[in-house]
Amino acid sequence: MNNRQFSQIKKLAPHYIWWKPVDEVMLNPQNLIAQIMNIGDYEDVQLVANLLGDEILKDTLLKARAGQFSARSWHYWHYRLGLLIAGERLPELPKRVLQ
Repeated sequence: MNNRQFSQIKKLAPHYIWWKPVDEVMLNPQNLIAQIMNIGDYEDVQLVANLLGDEILKDTLLKARAGQFSARSWHYWHYRLGLLIAGERLPELPKRVLQ
């Protein structure tokens, strides 16, 4: 992610991860991207998709942790990003593993 992309995404941090200081959120921008992909409004999702491109969104989805995506968002993004074609089985949502 370049500086321009970083600064644009940073502007969205207080809206999507309001419980942490922005500088702390931006230590791991992938969490913010996942949160926007999961609960973002149309304009913010389009901004992120156009700004970052599908490869970063795919990487975010493939590295998702348990609880980052709802079932609905998980399904949508797999189709939207071409990670799943009609008739294929949707991968399960990430799950927490207790050790």
